[in-house]
Parts: sequence; structure tokens; C-alpha cells
Amino acid sequence: MKDTKRFLLAAVMATGLALSACAPTTGSATPAGSGSAGATTAAEPVDVGIIYSKTGPLAAYGATYYEGLQAGIDHATDGTGAVNGAKINLTYVDDGGDPDKAVTAAKDLIGKGYKIIGGTVVSGIALKLAEQAAQNKVLYISGPAATDAIQGINKYTFRSGRQSLQDVATAGSFIDTKGKKVVVFAQDNAFGQGNVAAVKAVLGAKGATVEAVLVPDGQELTPFARQLIDAKPDMTFVAWAGATSGTMWQTLSQQGAFDAAPVVTGLGDAATFGAYGEATGKISFLNHYFPGASGTEVEKKMIAAVEKAGAKADLFTPDGFVAGQMIVQAIKEGGSDADAMVKALEGFSFDGPKGKETVRASDHALIQDMYQVKLVQNGAAWSPELIKVVAGDQVAPPEKK
Repeated sequence: MKDTKRFLLAAVMATGLALSACAPTTGSATPAGSGSAGATTAAEPVDVGIIYSKTGPLAAYGATYYEGLQAGIDHATDGTGAVNGAKINLTYVDDGGDPDKAVTAAKDLIGKGYKIIGGTVVSGIALKLAEQAAQNKVLYISGPAATDAIQGINKYTFRSGRQSLQDVATAGSFIDTKGKKVVVFAQDNAFGQGNVAAVKAVLGAKGATVEAVLVPDGQELTPFARQLIDAKPDMTFVAWAGATSGTMWQTLSQQGAFDAAPVVTGLGDAATFGAYGEATGKISFLNHYFPGASGTEVEKKMIAAVEKAGAKADLFTPDGFVAGQMIVQAIKEGGSDADAMVKALEGFSFDGPKGKETVRASDHALIQDMYQVKLVQNGAAWSPELIKVVAGDQVAPPEKK
């Protein structure tokens, strides 16, 4: 495969291993079917390193990924936490949103013999971890990071969430953009830049003229909102996430962006549902996931498990859950051999929280359903309501050879 969204963030914090499910024990699992009948020696544990944002600006996203992962491992192993008799040892490392910390952690884990790395909600970090996976020939399963650059980057890299192209294709299911000007309003980071590229690739291919207004981290938003309006879009596609979301939506509303053109954006986590203000009813929302979106039995089990643990399912809970399913599949069929684990995941089709999901063998894109939703007011609160399920094959990213 040839080289080809989330955030470029910096945080000053200590790096260290945290929340280890067990003390790390370097070892390998016996591949399915390779053990002898009546063997009395237990298979050695499998060490899995999860690098995610426990702290930092995206800690809320990291928490839902973590909760989903716990539930996914439990579901895929029927509550045993083991595969083929081999216990899965999960070691968690806080990246704090810092690529350098994440790379240091990955090198440390790989140096200790870890053959599987997972996690991160940060696109810039996912790309760095993908590099480490290729250099060291270990399996890497990216988390909620949505950058399209992960797709097909190397044979050892997979993802457990959706990608920007799927978001944009879902946006395209709302509106006929042929001959229209679409302006992308986004953060100036890997996440935002990935969205611009995706909008050009998907809506541009459908005849839209695509321009972008990119906002550097920490900048005053008002001038950029004016720049958006001055561009005179026929449609605005907003790609934004993180702690500044509420301020961004307030600024766009105050400056009259919703009067200038229709706005399409992705519906974020539950914390953002009340952040759109007066514009809420004017926004068309595409959606990766909200609790109850699919109604599948797997989803019900995921929600129940997360709630039993004292949390609530949210936007990126399925990304963690699916990561758990993929980790178990890789170990079950590939043992501790990275190349065998890759083969075990290529073409893997399974029942995930969102329904049937498939890892496309050629480029490791994760084909999955997406959603059109609206926010409805219940008293003082807002909650999502499903408008339409958009089938996974209709929003699948273009294949990369």
C-alpha cells in the first residue's frame, strides 16, 4: 500500500504508564488450533499497549474510548479476558494529546516486546504511531482519530473508528452540491486539514467548488467567522471538535453565519448537544454514533456494560468496543505473529455496535453505517433523534491500492 482528522495539540504533563490492567508480562498467545490436546501449560499472556488521552484537551474522548474498549474485550472474550487460554494484559499510557509523548510511549512498549498497540483520538498522533508500527512490524489499531491518511498507510495499521471521508460522504447525502460553493470551516490541524481534503475528494468530485477557512489553535474566532461569510458559500461544512466547540458555534451565530448559508456538521459527543445555541434547529447533522442509533443487540450489550461500570455510552464508545473486538480477533487467529494478525484482520467482517462492520482488505478502511440526525429539545436539554441510517457501502471511502 502506498502512503497517503484529529488535532495538533501540545500539553505539558508527565508521561508514564497508568491504569495497567495487570503487571506487564511479555509473552505471546498460542495461535488458534496450535495447542496440543491435554496440554497443561497455560498460554503466555498477551501484552497490549493502549496509548490514549487520559488527560489533556481530549480527555473526555479518551475516557469514552477507554470505557468502550473494556466492554469490547469483555464481550469478545465472553467475559474471560483471555484468548486461546492466553490472558490479555492491557497497559494504558496517557499521551496527553502530545505526539512526542505518544511516540516515546510506543517505543517503550515495543522495546518491552509488545506486539499490539492501540488507541489515540488525535490524528497527528495516529500518524506517528503508524510509522512506529511499520518500522517495528507490530500491529497498530488506531482509535477515534479520523485522519484519512491512516487509510492504506502501511500493512500493519488499522482503525477502529470512522474516517473523515465517511463524514463528508454522509454530509453529501443531505444536499445536492453540484455547481455549488462549499466552504469548510475548520481547525488548522491534521483533523481540519483532513476534512478539507475529504470535502474536495467527495463533494468536489460531485461538482462542488471547495474553499477553506482554517483557524489556528488559540486564535480569536471572530475574524475567521467574517472571512467565512465574505466567501459567500452556498453551504458551510464545519469540522470542529474539542473544548472550544461551544465558543466557535457562539461566534458563528453572533456573526450571522447561519443566515449566510446552510450549515452541515458532525454531531459531537453529548457534552456538545447544548452548545449550538439558537442555531441548533438550523444545522444538518451527520453522525458517527449516538446511544440508541443502531438498536442492535451488540449495541445494547455495549451500553449495558458501560453503564454497569458507572459511565455512559457516547460518541466514541463504539471505537473502543470495536478495538476490543479487533484485538481479540487478531490474537485468536494470529497469535503473537504480526503478519498473521494482519491477515486475521484483513477482510474481517463482524457484528459491531453499529451493525455489520467490515475491514476492507485492500486498504484497511472500516466500512460501517453512518447516520443523519437532528437535535430535539426535551425540556432544557437537547437529544439526538435519528433521521436516516446511511448504509456503509454508500459512504465507503474510495479504495486505495
